[in-house]
Amino acid sequence: MPRSWEINAEWEYLDSGLPEERACFAALSIYAHAQCLTEGRDAWANRLRKAPYLSAYPFAEWLAWNWWRLRWEPRAPAPAWAFAHRTANIGGGYIWPDITVFSDGQRMGLIARGTPERPETPFRYLNNAAVAIPATEFETGVDEFVAQVLERLNAASIAESNLALIWREVQSERHDPGMSRRRTIEALLGCDPDDAAPETLERLLGDAESWGASAVEELAANAGCEGGGAAPPTAVELQDLARRLGFAGAWDEAVGLTSSLSPVDRARTPAWRLGARAARALRAQERLGSAPISDAVLAALSGTSADILKPNPSSGARFAFALKPTEWASRLVLRSRWNTGRRFELARLLGDRLLADPGDRLFPATRAYTYRQKLQRAFAAELLSPHESVAAMLDGDASEESQQDVACYFQVSDWTIRTLLVNNGILDRNDLDGEQFALAA
Repeated sequence: MPRSWEINAEWEYLDSGLPEERACFAALSIYAHAQCLTEGRDAWANRLRKAPYLSAYPFAEWLAWNWWRLRWEPRAPAPAWAFAHRTANIGGGYIWPDITVFSDGQRMGLIARGTPERPETPFRYLNNAAVAIPATEFETGVDEFVAQVLERLNAASIAESNLALIWREVQSERHDPGMSRRRTIEALLGCDPDDAAPETLERLLGDAESWGASAVEELAANAGCEGGGAAPPTAVELQDLARRLGFAGAWDEAVGLTSSLSPVDRARTPAWRLGARAARALRAQERLGSAPISDAVLAALSGTSADILKPNPSSGARFAFALKPTEWASRLVLRSRWNTGRRFELARLLGDRLLADPGDRLFPATRAYTYRQKLQRAFAAELLSPHESVAAMLDGDASEESQQDVACYFQVSDWTIRTLLVNNGILDRNDLDGEQFALAA
């Protein structure tokens, strides 16, 4: 199978700078799905180049230092997030490509942006691209590139570089299950190694025993998305919210898929495809046709009362969630104040219950951009507004006004309809900005 991405270094000569920088000076190119993300115009040579002259050493050092956050941290709005995820911030006096790298846990997003044209700039990057690659192949590509740089350093008799020290520690942590777990949670919280509040980290690791490891990762990712050092709610806080704001849910009466979906490789399958497929299977199983789903039917599918979907101006939850019954009753909590938002959140929780890990007892629907949250959103969108019906109603007119009419008919948001159209090829994916790509890819 062809490699989905690669970093290539063709070694060149540099006569000044630090020893590591000189030893690793190269024509450096990055490809993803055969697209060159580093192509640009060399003003001095007056020609296009796919591999600008850079030092591979600071790039490898940046990849190693930020490895855990690159591999696990989803896209987040916090201003400091970009320093760990945008290659343009590497520095060192070089003109780096503007490539944003982020993860949803299963897949990596790479968003390349062309750089502005300035008379004094000797190299201008040209390509704008948004691609997704399997996270495991991202790991392999980084491993091979860093190994290549370390070999180059050894050939230049530079053995104990800062890169070598950082990379040995990263490799050791990756092979230690306990430490790998800690580093992953730290990254999801938006923290560099050892920067997370110890009490928060220890609590989340402990909560994984009762809530489920995957559910705790979602709590951490949501806190990271919120930024500002926000800590995830404790188990006691969630149970208190469930008692005060939640609605009873008859877990055993909620709908289930009578036939399991065929397994897919999630690293190679966009979350929206899997979520939409599950929603179509549920609609067919329950003979829901293509019409809008009423509040009563949606609530019945979810094993709860339609009262949960009534507007609630006093909702105080940070995110929607469901608790599977243990010593307390099953409860569902919604965040949105409005009927349309509450319908979408309840559909997300239904999809999460159908598709999440069987050991989970907490089912959160958050603002984070993880694979699980994107899968929920896609399930809810397809369940509430089947794309074939949406396309038929639009009948070739995908104007904003027509999208709004369809959204009103199905009682979903305009954004839900637009994302459905992009995911199913009716609108160009380039119409989505970076944040929406993170949600939909």
